[in-house]
Amino acid sequence: MKQVDFEHGSILSNMFQTAFPMLVAQVLNLLYSIVDRIYISRIPGEGTAALGGIGLCFPVIILVAAFTNLYGSGGAPLCAIARGRKETDRASDIMNTAFFMITATSLIIMLLGEAAAPGLLRLFGASDESILYALPYLRIYLLGTLFSMVSTGMNPYINAQGFSSIGMMTVVIGAVSNIILDPIFIFPLKMGVRGAALATILSQLLSAVFVWCFLRSSRAELRLRLMPPSEFQRHRKTALNIISLGTASFIMQFTNSLVQISCNSVLSHFGGDLYISIMTIVSSVRQILDTPVLAISDGASPVISYNYGAKRAGEIRKAIRVMTIGALIYTGIVWALILLRPLWFISIFSSDPAITQHAARALHIYFFAFVFQALQYSGQTVFKSLNKKRRAIFFSLFRKVVMVVPLTYAFPWLFGFGAEGVFMAEPVSNVIGGTACFVTMLLTILPELKALSPES
Repeated sequence: MKQVDFEHGSILSNMFQTAFPMLVAQVLNLLYSIVDRIYISRIPGEGTAALGGIGLCFPVIILVAAFTNLYGSGGAPLCAIARGRKETDRASDIMNTAFFMITATSLIIMLLGEAAAPGLLRLFGASDESILYALPYLRIYLLGTLFSMVSTGMNPYINAQGFSSIGMMTVVIGAVSNIILDPIFIFPLKMGVRGAALATILSQLLSAVFVWCFLRSSRAELRLRLMPPSEFQRHRKTALNIISLGTASFIMQFTNSLVQISCNSVLSHFGGDLYISIMTIVSSVRQILDTPVLAISDGASPVISYNYGAKRAGEIRKAIRVMTIGALIYTGIVWALILLRPLWFISIFSSDPAITQHAARALHIYFFAFVFQALQYSGQTVFKSLNKKRRAIFFSLFRKVVMVVPLTYAFPWLFGFGAEGVFMAEPVSNVIGGTACFVTMLLTILPELKALSPES
């Protein structure tokens, strides 16, 4: 599979060659969890309740993703910048330091999560019925934490070397395995939610093995190795740099977990298990529809980082422009589809009349200002790709912690909107947070690029 030439290829070509495999990979990556929900919702006699139970596991699943992004998204731009500067040894040290932290963190999360699972689920709003589905799913899922974090966390380092097609194959292997195993374990073997979780971790294992084998092979420009603790101590500064830059991505995911906890907590009071199931569907639709715009921004990120290391300001501006226009067009189309045909998306997960009656209204409210999310993603991607840690962290916190979480409680309780108020918090935060992030990026980054190189 061809390596993308960040040094000589055109910006549009490099972004397409990077973004398209990422899009395919991210679509397939959704299948790890989305396929679970599709099949679980169709378990005879208990699908709706089981779907709500799985939704209660989201905060922990998102937290695993947050730590994965901390080391993956934190180190990959630094790795790409080092490659742009022709510092191959430095790039290799960054990748291997990240791998050490991914491995250690995954084991800690697994052990703590297994011990704390029942208490956490009760904290997240689990009822006596929903915990019967949530607890077994979560405990099995946590056993695969190492596989999940290695396959997802090390994939950005494959992409940073220009092997986006290999990065795509990492996800293809796991996703296809999950598609095959899920229905077998859930229905013929009658394992229910346990079967869905088991299919997921076996699929993640296959992806992790593929990542390990490729990064250890002669094809990889940067080779993966087992770093002993004594060597990791010598790379503490590198580790801190990875964590520092990755904190923005971590906070974005961590605050997603916090938002999910807040939503489930409020909905358990105003709407009960039914509305938690509806929020599970809304969140699942959001994951599906976020995927292309994430692929656009993720495809632009290594291109921006590499050209920043090479001090090519003009190329960076082109990448920002292409990324933003593409994201705006896509989110505008999605916004229109949700408004006109919400049942298309709801029917993916449920045909239960009790669900569809309220879920269409919830989708309309939640996605009302989705186009502004393009501004948030574009601004955040630029800050992350150029190693602007403080700004990336600030806007991650601003939209979710400063806005979404307080509004999730304020709209239902203080303004009397009830369960619908939970879904109102998202569009308000998109408009204010997305606009603030993008305008700040323009005002701070463009002047820096103008002074970066003679070509600007």
